[in-house]
Amino acid sequence: MKNYGSQILFSYLLVILGASARLLPHAPNFTPIAALALFGAVYLKKRDSLWVPLAAMVLSDILIGFYHSFIMASVYGSFVLVGVLGIWLRSRKGSANNARGWWGGLFGCSLLGSTIFFLITNWAVWAWGGLYPHSFQGLLLCYGMALPFFRNTLFGDLFYVSLFFGIAELMPGLVRLLRSKHVYAGEQR
Repeated sequence: MKNYGSQILFSYLLVILGASARLLPHAPNFTPIAALALFGAVYLKKRDSLWVPLAAMVLSDILIGFYHSFIMASVYGSFVLVGVLGIWLRSRKGSANNARGWWGGLFGCSLLGSTIFFLITNWAVWAWGGLYPHSFQGLLLCYGMALPFFRNTLFGDLFYVSLFFGIAELMPGLVRLLRSKHVYAGEQR
């Protein structure tokens, strides 16, 4: 985005979108927060990219309720790591030999981000929660019980990454197409 003011407004809209999606009924872990972390890191200025998913989390957690501080920190920290993946992906966007390779990298980062989130947050549930014995078997049980949530995380992240990045990449082409046909916003030019 050319104008920093419009980028800040867009960032706030992304925060509201992310928080709203967490507040609306949805399958457990089928939310856009990790996709926002990747999206923000690729399309926003670096200094603004990491606060967008965290602000969406804080805003929605104010209404949903906060929980165990160490577990919550692992959730927030996982989204920061997903944002760091997005910053790495951003550095590859302009240098990719073809769009297909970049999209493959995007979906790879999405899957890696989902896996990082799963491993870190469920380790935190095992380490600081009281649901599982603090043994290797307890850790495996924790990860096993979390697999349905991991499936939802994977599907949710891939869905929202496809949606956000698809719109962002197709929108300029659609505007160019409409302008080339001399039609823009329903008016003849």
